[in-house]
Amino acid sequence: MIKVVRGNPTPEELAAALAVVRARAAATAAAGAAGAPAVPEAWSAPSRIARAPHPSPGPRSWARTYWPA
Repeated sequence: MIKVVRGNPTPEELAAALAVVRARAAATAAAGAAGAPAVPEAWSAPSRIARAPHPSPGPRSWARTYWPA
């Protein structure tokens, strides 16, 4: 069940949104039925969080962990 919480979508906008949701559900079901392992999304990759190497230890290294050099 899908419920519109905010806004007042037109019937065409609602149909487009439901088409996207149904297509995504069908693609997920097809991938699960094929037995293919799920590939994690790029946005959830841990390497995306830590792009820069950690600062080397030393005086004021705590300040370099947040503020740009």
